[in-house]
This record gives sequence, structure tokens and C-alpha cells, in this order.
Amino acid sequence: MSRFLSTKYHKLVPYTPGEQPKERKYIKLNTNESPFPPSRKAIDGAARAAESLELYSDPECKLLTKMIADTCGVSPEQVLCTNGSDEILNFAFMAFCDGAREAVFPDITYGFYSVFADLNGVPYRAIPLGEDFSINVEDYIGVNKTIFIANPNAPTGIALGVDEIERIVSSNPDSVVVIDEAYVDFGGESCIPLINKYDNLLVTQTFSKSRSMAGARLGFGVGSKQLIADLNMIKYSTNPYNVNSMTMAAGIGVLEDEEYTKSNCATVIENREYTVSKLRELGFEMTDSKANFIFAKHTDIDGESLYISLRQKGILVRHFNKARISQYNRITVGSREQMDALISAITEILEENKK
Repeated sequence: MSRFLSTKYHKLVPYTPGEQPKERKYIKLNTNESPFPPSRKAIDGAARAAESLELYSDPECKLLTKMIADTCGVSPEQVLCTNGSDEILNFAFMAFCDGAREAVFPDITYGFYSVFADLNGVPYRAIPLGEDFSINVEDYIGVNKTIFIANPNAPTGIALGVDEIERIVSSNPDSVVVIDEAYVDFGGESCIPLINKYDNLLVTQTFSKSRSMAGARLGFGVGSKQLIADLNMIKYSTNPYNVNSMTMAAGIGVLEDEEYTKSNCATVIENREYTVSKLRELGFEMTDSKANFIFAKHTDIDGESLYISLRQKGILVRHFNKARISQYNRITVGSREQMDALISAITEILEENKK
């Protein structure tokens, strides 16, 4: 770091994104991207928008916001579009946390939560998951802190039910509860319907996973009009044009083709269950994932060793060094061909490991 960097950032540890190597062509099962291209309507819409890039994008994202609102069954005033769901999560840390209102979230979850807390100078408490990596709802009842929960959780893929989320929200009426539903379309249940019952609930979603738009960077939040107004104040104080014209047009195109999204999600779920059964036959243990990834370990091979061996065979998965999960790898669910290649490579590695 330079000698000019503010001392408030000297201990900041940035988020580490998944590998995006360019030196060779890999089967990428490490960053939970979709194996499918965006809808043709999204691609065509983005291309048309590219013809007017000399103009600023609509800061209110009016048409996209209305379409998201209609899809979610809420009003446009209850929706905010952002540059990926990471942006609205950061906005939430900025708006609803401070020295007097610390954040709480699981100790094993999306790695950006602790980064956002440190970036914004927010004290936080990481609540340990259970031995089975589940979130214990009782740990969050009446904590009176700003709560962040990924549901389904990452990297475990385990989901809470809407009734369990509601218990948490209702028991913390004077604190905001943020439910990060990045993976909800792969088997989870959205708690967006609860926002009209609880004014302290903020739900975030993304177009990166189920809607095949990871490279476009589009997310959104849904909450009470008052919460969204708070977040809009943060947005207009940082970057009013946070969603570019091409991304906005692509998002509109995707929402015009919901059947394509649903079909892709169904295929991912089918491929997930297929891969889980194959991995079990090979002796793997896994969490009950409701996401577009599998969280798995094998008793006969170290987690990092498996990750390295797969990389050498041209397949990328995600390995975490955190002690409790160091024996696991998170495997994105791809196409059937990609999953078959993964199973074949793992079979070879396990055989080589016996020698």
C-alpha cells in the first residue's frame, strides 16, 4: 500500500473473488455462474442499447424497476436496482449499521459481509453455524442488531424456511433484517411476500445466477418504501447512474423471457441431483444444497489436494482455507457434460490417490 492510504483501511482484507484464469481453457465450476447464455431477448436488448451509449442511463431504472416489481408482486417504490446485489448489500451496511448498531451474520457465509463491515467501520459479530453447518434460528431471535443472512447460505447451500425467516424478522422489530437470496431460484423459497407485513425486512436478489447475467452486474433489493428510500439516498450520494444502459436493457429482456429462466433453473436442479448421486457413489459427503452448487468432502482425500488435482486436469472448483470447511470444495453445477467431466476426473484422482 502507498503511504497515502488512510489509516482506516490499513487492516482491511479485501474480498477474494473466484479465479478467472486466462492462461488456458478450464471447465469453470468455481464461481457459481450459469452454464447457459443469457436469453436472446437480453442479448438483443443490450445490443440496441449500445447504440445510445453517448447518453447517461436512466438513474431511476423505471421500466426495469416496474418489471421487477410486477415479477415480485410488489410496487415499484419497494424496489431498488443496483450494480449487482453486492452493491445493495454494501448500501445496507452503510445505511443500517454504525457504531451503535452492529451487524451480525453467520461465521461461515458469503465472504463479502465481513469485508463490507470492515470497509464501513461497522462492528460485527459472526455467529457460529451448527456442527451440520445449519443456521440456528434461536441465535438470531431478539438480538436487536442488523442481521445479514444468505438464504440459501453460501458456501453450504443450506436453506431456511420462510417460517424460520419470519421468526427472526418478527423478533427484531427495531432492527433491519437483510435476507440475501442470490441462490433462491434453485430450490429455496423467497421471503419477498413478507415485506408488506414487516417494515424491517430487506430482501436482495441478483441476475448473476439464475438469469445468466453475472458479467452484466445487476441486482436488486425489495423492502418497505421507507427502507428503499433510505437506500436510494445512499445511491444518489454515491453513483446515481449505477446501472448502465446495456445492463438495464438486458435485464428487461431477461424478464420478458421468464420461461427460459425457469427452464434453465430446472435443468440446474436436475444436474445438481444427478451429480450428488454420482458423488455419493464415490464416497463423498455433502450438505443438502438448495443452490446452484454442491458443498462436498471426501474422507480419503484432503480438500485442497482435490482442488489442486482437479485444477491440473482443467477443472476449477472453489476451495476455502477456513478451518471448519477446509476439507470441503464448493462445486458449481454446470451442464450435464461438465458434470460428467467432473465425475470422470474425480474418479481418476481417487484411483491415483490409492496408489
